[in-house]
Amino acid sequence: MQPVQSPRHLIAVFASPVSEALLRLGLDLGFRCTLVEPDPTSLQGPPRPHGDALVDDLSAAEVSEHTDIVLTDHHRPEIGDILRQALATDARWIGIMGNPHHEGPHVEALRALGVPGDEIARVHRPIGLNIGSRTPAEIAVATLAGLIADRNDRPGGFTF
Repeated sequence: MQPVQSPRHLIAVFASPVSEALLRLGLDLGFRCTLVEPDPTSLQGPPRPHGDALVDDLSAAEVSEHTDIVLTDHHRPEIGDILRQALATDARWIGIMGNPHHEGPHVEALRALGVPGDEIARVHRPIGLNIGSRTPAEIAVATLAGLIADRNDRPGGFTF
């Protein structure tokens, strides 16, 4: 009997401690996992888990209506370009980490690229359940729990 691969696909954008935890836990939760890292110098050092695939561009990540995309760094200069590209896909859910009490830098980056407000509003921020996450693993757990709740139409949600 052949195992059935889940259609769920988690894409973590940018190599970071949070993306490592997201990909590791995502695999255990049945997601097909991909790391998108446009800057190869960010991958220096000892080999680390990168899920099922490592690509340098979102267009190589096989995005479908079953895909959840999480940007794990809101300070990178590529956020506008990557989010604009993500918004042009069939991704089910798109989010970026950040403080819920401040407008994210992705908003201005997308405005500068001419992305309409209704499209910008599709980018979730904050991400994850409000459990007081502090460490990369806690942030990953909160994010994945929120994605699972959202997929299952449960009230876990993303409300703060």
